[in-house]
Amino acid sequence: MRVVSTAVNTIPKNKILDGVIWKGILSFFFPILLGTFFQQLYNTVDAVVVGQFLGKQALAAVGGGTSTIVNLLIGFFTGLASGASVVISQRFGSGRMDRVSNAIHTSVALALAGGVAITAIGLLITDWSLNLIGTPEDVFPLASSYMKIYFAGSLTLVVYNMASGIFRALGDSKHPLYFLITGCLTNIVLDVVFVGFIGMGVEGAAYATVISQLVSVVLSIIWLRKLPSEYRLSIRKIRFVRVEFIDMLKIGIPAGIQSVMYSISNIIIQANINSFGTDTAAAYAAYGKLDAAFWMIVNAFGIAITTFVGQNYGAGKTDRVKKGVNQTLLMAGGATVFISAVFCLFGRYAYRLFTTDEAVIEIGMQILLFIVPTYITYLCIEVLSGAIRGAGKALVPTIISVTGVCLLRIIWLAVAVPVYTSVYTVCAAYPVTWTVTSLMFIIYYKKGAWLEDRHHTLKLDWVKKHHRKSSL
Repeated sequence: MRVVSTAVNTIPKNKILDGVIWKGILSFFFPILLGTFFQQLYNTVDAVVVGQFLGKQALAAVGGGTSTIVNLLIGFFTGLASGASVVISQRFGSGRMDRVSNAIHTSVALALAGGVAITAIGLLITDWSLNLIGTPEDVFPLASSYMKIYFAGSLTLVVYNMASGIFRALGDSKHPLYFLITGCLTNIVLDVVFVGFIGMGVEGAAYATVISQLVSVVLSIIWLRKLPSEYRLSIRKIRFVRVEFIDMLKIGIPAGIQSVMYSISNIIIQANINSFGTDTAAAYAAYGKLDAAFWMIVNAFGIAITTFVGQNYGAGKTDRVKKGVNQTLLMAGGATVFISAVFCLFGRYAYRLFTTDEAVIEIGMQILLFIVPTYITYLCIEVLSGAIRGAGKALVPTIISVTGVCLLRIIWLAVAVPVYTSVYTVCAAYPVTWTVTSLMFIIYYKKGAWLEDRHHTLKLDWVKKHHRKSSL
């Protein structure tokens, strides 16, 4: 007697696979945006508290070059995590709950291994990397202490990021938000206590961040163990399942390499910024905290479209994929115009959250007014690359990004900056490379080969299936 699988029936109805597209994307987008907002608050609160209590040297120590170096390592794993998220969302969209379970447990194993590796590497390269980017002498010891504590506790950040990716791949963007809010509130309280009252300096800010991230991780693990029994997290099942692991690496490694290249190019930019002195380094660090608001928005759209495409691609709904991409670009464009206007009008007031030094604020405004109006040139990079990766195609987006953003940015800094040495020339590396890379993504997206492969794969699966039946 033939047994018919009922796995597809176990998939709960969600707005990603059914219903009005833009409403489904926004219902997923807003929790991601709020979650990203609270994720950014970890470092932003550190910067506000440290800048107000300890001064501009401490502000430069917890932002700017420190953040760039941390992102170099964390970013590679985040790329691997994105590969895991795509694999899980595709398995979930296709209704294969057994493979969803394998992918979830493989991703957790990857997070544990990655967290340990990042801690070891981070502790080894901290001082060397700070020297490499020319960290000012009065900032160096503070930055070194902050980074070493941060790296020592980086396993918490890595595991949380992976857990968030799992929830989002399953269509749940709300629980990661709840866990982040709890962790962020913990961070705010601990920052004020450790830095403001106890007087632990930048070390106190680092400890507050690690402890609050641990709170988010514990909550995430508890909830992963409450998922439906078919794919619920079980400690005993955490292992590398070969097929799922290889698929994750195929998508994740190119994304991780892209993130590393971004970070390397940003490190070179930071080194150029540091050459202008402590005031400019502090101004750039404060600008980075404001700039994070834009990246929160565009990154949330990128994550939303990746999951949207992943599930619909897995379900074979390619027409819905293209409509989702178009609507996401429109929504992201409107949000970018709005945030750009807010920054230009009220940026000076926002800088005062971080410092009262007028020289730092003035330099920060010069940077802001130069870069912010060009934000719109970046949108296609985030949305189109997210969509293409959601379909499981990671190599081409990586090649485009590495060439258009990273390599071109390095060439710009090597050629243009020595000819005309100024902060403006350094900052111009962003809009120049964003524009070129966006054009490359638009050309590749319009060709449509990344979706045509789906029809080819479905056809091959059908042929193999019927060939097996005929040979029985």
